Amino acid sequence: MTKPKYKETMEIDVDPKYQALLEEAERQDLADQDSMRVCAQTLTLAAMIDRRRAAALAPQGLSEGRFILLFLLEGHKSGLPPHVLADQAGVARATITGLVDGMVRDGLVERHGNPDDRRSNLVVLTRKGRTLSKRVFPGQAEALAEAFASLSANDRRQLSRLLAKVSANLAEDEDA
Repeated sequence: MTKPKYKETMEIDVDPKYQALLEEAERQDLADQDSMRVCAQTLTLAAMIDRRRAAALAPQGLSEGRFILLFLLEGHKSGLPPHVLADQAGVARATITGLVDGMVRDGLVERHGNPDDRRSNLVVLTRKGRTLSKRVFPGQAEALAEAFASLSANDRRQLSRLLAKVSANLAEDEDA
């Protein structure tokens, strides 16, 4: 299957929900519709990348959350406490509990007592979990890299700088 060539005039078709939002903004004659369109395109692109990654994980029986726990634990042979996993994964502790419970059921991780804190436990990859992590990680890395493979190194650096500007602007709004 060959991919269509990019055309300079081509725009991203935004998800219908964002298209409806843009149409309403136009109807109300709101200011800065161009920025809204770029945001809608960015959200649409992020959703496309997420769908591609999910499709690559599905045959392995993994969700994004399970995948994240696998690779976080891969680098910590003695395991990590659930609260550290939650912090590193950027999710609530209750979410980690549910993920770990399911992964214990599936034989991917085990809970061990924490020798440094008897009140907590460590989540440790099993051999099955380690094998799965090693098998799945390269495909996920490839799926991420592939999304921007059509850009030159210079284009990627420029895009990265532009995204950093947007991120800094949003971070300022959060801090205010």
